[in-house]
Amino acid sequence: MLRVMQGAAVAAMMMAGSAQAANLVANGSFENALANWTIDGIDNDNPQYPPASIFYNSASPYPIGAFGEAVTPDNSVSASPDAVGSRAAYFVSDFAINQSLSQSIFLASGVYKIGFSAYAPLNGFNNVGDATFSGSIAGIQLANYAVSDGQPRVWQAFSAEKTVNSDSLFDISFVFNTNRDPSKDVVIDRVFVTRIGDITPSGVPEPSSWAMLLAGFGLVGLMSRRNKRATVVSA
Repeated sequence: MLRVMQGAAVAAMMMAGSAQAANLVANGSFENALANWTIDGIDNDNPQYPPASIFYNSASPYPIGAFGEAVTPDNSVSASPDAVGSRAAYFVSDFAINQSLSQSIFLASGVYKIGFSAYAPLNGFNNVGDATFSGSIAGIQLANYAVSDGQPRVWQAFSAEKTVNSDSLFDISFVFNTNRDPSKDVVIDRVFVTRIGDITPSGVPEPSSWAMLLAGFGLVGLMSRRNKRATVVSA
């Protein structure tokens, strides 16, 4: 009986440490195409190529594929609670001026994990024109780079922690710029914001899992004392 209850306590502690909060970003993995996202900026390409939600492992043309290249699913080490789905967002215009995907999100005071993943298709990477890309979540710029400085066909995860001191509305924004035909492309996926803790009066993050951890340790200690008593009686 003791071993069963000790096992339950350990399981409770493991659950406290591994429990993952839900993604607060609406359609952060683009499984519902670009629902909940706003497209903005200037597209001087002719015809225009706005951001699109493409399918993984599809050799289809734009707007459901990356102009014939089968993009591999996001395999980065991401802290996103979202499983890798079937779609991702694709920036591809050759004459884009601050072309963007954005949405607003309300966050109560607390501590949050934020992030996303990005990828450069090979067919776009081989184009002569470069592209610049930036990604910001809740006032923190997670990425700002020239696509030529990275590697093609490699998923990269960007993440950080954000402390919100008072309930506020924040922006999530991804911005793409190009100026030559043809230019490099960018694919993004698993945009996420998850709550990981509260703020104490001193401003120090305090994860809610501490209560479960302490309860687990207390249960283990109680069972150990009972075991010692049982041993003394039987002796």
